[in-house]
Amino acid sequence: MDKFKKYGLWAIMALTALAFIAGGVGKLMGVPMMHQSFATLGLPVFFGYFIGVCEISGAIGLFIKKLSSLAAAGLALIMIGAMYYHAVYDQANFIPAALLFVFAIIIFFARKKDSGLFNKSQSSIV
Repeated sequence: MDKFKKYGLWAIMALTALAFIAGGVGKLMGVPMMHQSFATLGLPVFFGYFIGVCEISGAIGLFIKKLSSLAAAGLALIMIGAMYYHAVYDQANFIPAALLFVFAIIIFFARKKDSGLFNKSQSSIV
């Protein structure tokens, strides 16, 4: 069962990273379809490029043990915005956005112990 959990998590991480890299590259290349949602929401053009950088950085961060849970949390936040957009303006693509959100949450909880930020055993400076 441990092998299934380990390889299953790696498969989820790989699929999630692939999706975010593809989306981030599309945004950085200025693909109009990738920037349409930001214009619809009334956000400035540069925000699409910023999100593209965040998506690629987050996808890479998923594979760095100490950063994995933080990267997953950041990607989950991005997907909350994507789910809002798709729920209001483009319902046909809501399910893929929700699935990526769920994958990011799974990665966050599976890797949070590796980050060192959520360990209760660490002493705090008082």
